[in-house]
Order: sequence, then structure tokens, then C-alpha cells
Amino acid sequence: MTLQNKEEKIKKEFLLLKNWEEKYEYIIDLGKNLPKKSNIFRSEDKLIHGCQSNIWLEAKLKGVRIFFDADSDALLPRGMAAIMIRIYSGHFPFEIISYKANFISEIGFRTFLSPIRANGILLFLKKIKFYAIAFNEKISVSLNGNNT
Repeated sequence: MTLQNKEEKIKKEFLLLKNWEEKYEYIIDLGKNLPKKSNIFRSEDKLIHGCQSNIWLEAKLKGVRIFFDADSDALLPRGMAAIMIRIYSGHFPFEIISYKANFISEIGFRTFLSPIRANGILLFLKKIKFYAIAFNEKISVSLNGNNT
């Protein structure tokens, strides 16, 4: 499934929800379904700085695709992380680098979330793109046979 297909599916899910209270509940439910990680996972190198709550993001390259995992100490950010993982996990780095995350504004996250929480989503997305750029470079070096 493409990034756009995943995004469209999530936008349709949110369209079924009648108001922001239902949307909050849905996001919190998604957060409850994201497996809680150990303290080992919750390391400083995975912490996304600048978010209202603590949120940790891990990226692993499997073959030439990136897979993400995340955790947070608060349910709403855990739910937002679950959405982001659902969209971006399993894709090629170059897809993630060039993809514009329209769903953030189209669903209305910037309007119904506090400015600090909305900024947290953007920081989370920035970190995802950072990993994609780093892994894209690693793949490029590997394919070109350069070890320097």
C-alpha cells in the first residue's frame, strides 16, 4: 500500500467521527493499542525533544525499507505515534523523504490540538524524515560499493 493510500484510509476513518471528542477518543484508543515499551527502549537517543510529553521513536532498516516503533508516556501522543507508524513504516526511505504529509492539516490536527501538541506531530514527522535521509544515504553508499 502506498503512503497516499495509507493516508487516505486514515482520513476516511476520521471523517466517520462526528466531533473532536470522538476523534480524541479514537486517537487515545490507538495509543492504548500501541505496545508499551521497556525502559531500555525509552533511551535518550530515541527521545524526540520539544514535545509536550515524552515520546520515543526508533527506526530500523530491514533490507531497503524502514520500520518504525514508538512509545510515549501519554496516551494522546502514543495515538498520534501509532498513526504515524501506520503511515510510514515499511516504506522505502526515498518515498518518505519526498512525501508531503497532507493528512496532518486535512484531518485538522493543527486546529484541534494545542499548539504544543501540534508542534510535537511536526517534530515526530521531522524525525521520521531524518531517519529516512540517513538510511537513504546508507543504502546509496551500500549500492555504490563505497565504504567510506
